[in-house]
Amino acid sequence: MIVVCPSCGAKNRVPEEKRSADPQCGQCHAKLLPREPIKLNEQNFSQFVTHSDLPILIDLWAEWCGPCKMMAPHFAQVAAQNPQVIFAKINTETSPRLSQAFHVRSIPTLVLMNKTTEIARISGALRSTEMQQWLDQHLQS
Repeated sequence: MIVVCPSCGAKNRVPEEKRSADPQCGQCHAKLLPREPIKLNEQNFSQFVTHSDLPILIDLWAEWCGPCKMMAPHFAQVAAQNPQVIFAKINTETSPRLSQAFHVRSIPTLVLMNKTTEIARISGALRSTEMQQWLDQHLQS
């Protein structure tokens, strides 16, 4: 399986059985599978999403958005509990082209992707239990 390093963008081959052993990047030695959301933007999005073999749950948010701020700790909590999924945040204010590409109508919006294919989407703030149920439902299908 290929995992893109969230720190340097290098592609790393990680055997399936080593995923739970906190693998590190062969180039910069950062954790490949952090248990916290990573930041994606217009510069690193394409490289990261295109080459990662793990599903990616993206939170499209903005600094001024109250529901986004309320959901942020729940998103981080679910990220810590799901090492089989990459959790990423995209600030719609600093990455307007990505916001347009995703056709974001309201925030927060969660988009579950597998490479460049959108698997599921939901808008509105969710608590951690609701988010986990939604994620489980779409990962199983």
